[in-house]
Amino acid sequence: MLIVTFLGTAGSLPTPERNPSAILVNREGDLILFDCGEGTQRQMMRARTGMMRLNYIFLTHLHADHILGIPGILETLAFQGRVEPITIAGPIHTRRLVECFKSVCYFSRNFEVTALELQPGDVLKMKGYQVRTIETHHSVPSLGYILEEDRRPGRFDRNAAISLGVPPGPLFGRLQRGQEVVVEGRTIQPQQVMGPERPGRKLVYTGDTRPCRPVELASRAADLLIHDSTLASDMADWALETKHSTAKEAAELARRAGVRHLILTHISSRYSEDSSPLLNEARSVFHRTDVAEDLMSLEIRLRDE
Repeated sequence: MLIVTFLGTAGSLPTPERNPSAILVNREGDLILFDCGEGTQRQMMRARTGMMRLNYIFLTHLHADHILGIPGILETLAFQGRVEPITIAGPIHTRRLVECFKSVCYFSRNFEVTALELQPGDVLKMKGYQVRTIETHHSVPSLGYILEEDRRPGRFDRNAAISLGVPPGPLFGRLQRGQEVVVEGRTIQPQQVMGPERPGRKLVYTGDTRPCRPVELASRAADLLIHDSTLASDMADWALETKHSTAKEAAELARRAGVRHLILTHISSRYSEDSSPLLNEARSVFHRTDVAEDLMSLEIRLRDE
C-alpha cells in the first residue's frame, strides 16, 4: 500500500480552498510528511489519515508556507500521548529552525525531536524503501525527494519448479525467499524458477523549484511526479523571477522523464477558483496530468497489478 494524500496545495498565499504545502505518504502504515504548512495537523484530522505513526517530516526548504505547521503537529502529538521520537529533516539551517521552535513554543511533549540536515544525494534507508534527496532550483537552499521502494523478487514459476522435481509445499516458499533447496540429491537454485526482479514504486516530490536537470533525471520512469506548478505560461516571466515553474514546464519535464502520472501542486491564489488554465496547458503537453486539490488522495499501484 502506498497512498498519497494532499493536505495542502496552495502557493505562497493560502486560499479558502487551499491550505499551505503539505503532502502525506502512507507506506504500509508508516506515515511520512513532505513539507508542513500552517494547519497541517487539522488537515490530517479532516482527511482521517491518522497521526501517531508519523515518524519523519521532510522539508523541501524553509519558507514559511512550508514549515509553520510543525509546532502544531508536535503539540497535537504530545496531547495524544506520543512517546516515540520524530525526525525533522531538511536543507541547511533545519537544525536552527527546530531549535527556534523549541525556544519559542512551550511544548508539553514527552518525545524526542531530532533535526537532520541533508544535502543532494543523501539517502535514508527505511524498511523496504529509501528516501533520497535531489537538487532543486529555488530562491533559497532547497531539496526535492524521491521515495523509492526496494526491488521485488521476480514471479515464481510454479510449473518450472514442478518440472525440476520440487514438490508443492514449503520448498516453494524457500525458493521464493531466495534460498536454494535440495531435491533427491539435486540442488535447485532460486534463479531456475524465479523471473527477473521487478521494480518497486517510485514517487518524486519537487517542492518549489524551476524545472531543472536533476529533477528530470530523478524522475525517470517514476510512478508519480508531484511538481511545482505555481503559474500558467502567461506568467512565465514571473515564474522565472520567483524560481517557480509553469504548468507547461512541469508537463514538458514529465514527458521527457517518462513518468506515469504528473500531479501539479503549489497552485497560485490567482487560480483559487479555477485551475483549468494550468490543467489545460499541462495536458496539451502531457495528458496523464492532474491538478492536486486539498484532501485529494490516490494510491500508487504496483506496475504489474
